Amino acid sequence: MLAKTKQFIGEVRVELLKASWPWEPKEKGYKKYKELADSTIIVLIAILLLSGYISFWDIILNKLVGILVNH
Repeated sequence: MLAKTKQFIGEVRVELLKASWPWEPKEKGYKKYKELADSTIIVLIAILLLSGYISFWDIILNKLVGILVNH
């Protein structure tokens, strides 16, 4: 069991070394995570816009169905 765990950890380490990280290893501080932060902000803005769009149409269709059902 311990040998399999060590083998697994070793394989994970090898694969992580192959990964392309979104920063340069020599960068320090905020600059290191700038791409990550920028991408996160873009995703949050997209979520807000999409939720507003869906809410708008939900309200419109809810009112329309309400009008059609009551008449």
